[in-house]
Amino acid sequence: MTDFTDLLDGYQRFRTSDYRRQRERWAELSQGQDPKVMVIACSDSRVDPAQIFDTLPGEIFVVRNVANLVPPFETGGGRHGVSAALEFAVTQLEVPEIVVMGHGACGGVHAALTKRFADAEPGAGGFIAHWVDILDEARDRIVAEHGDGPEAVRALELETVRVSLANLRTFPWVAEREAAGKLALHGAYFAIADGALHVMDDDGSFAAA
Repeated sequence: MTDFTDLLDGYQRFRTSDYRRQRERWAELSQGQDPKVMVIACSDSRVDPAQIFDTLPGEIFVVRNVANLVPPFETGGGRHGVSAALEFAVTQLEVPEIVVMGHGACGGVHAALTKRFADAEPGAGGFIAHWVDILDEARDRIVAEHGDGPEAVRALELETVRVSLANLRTFPWVAEREAAGKLALHGAYFAIADGALHVMDDDGSFAAA
């Protein structure tokens, strides 16, 4: 099990190996960043986009949250962490591509499907429930079609990608850039069990990369 002491040990290895090997790269990054892709992924410890896509520091701008969700555009309400990151990536860094990556065995999807935290207080699951209710409409449709078994779990995991992509398009600066051909949106799904990546086609289906 990795604890904070292990992380510090890892930092020492990083400083004496990767950092030295890529010293020129880090010197360049100290002056600014210019990533070409924004990746919206789950916070799950098993699905690190930098590892899955084998990227170098500075190559991808990453936002991770429970179930890789993007809320719809809104100007009121609470904090807007995803919206702020999206705004920065698109309007300031001007990334030309965004990837939403879902994954297998997603705890957030399980919470949405089972409604296990419904009516829970903050600190007892309430924040989780209010976040994954972004999936309520998709969840109800999938349960009506598949029940609540393994097929429904996989279907809702894939649906997190479609829902997030649809919500991305509710942000004016995203929709405008996509319509102008300046921004491309992609969907992907990583299956932890076999390490396989699936990419979403234009019709919303997924195929092995």
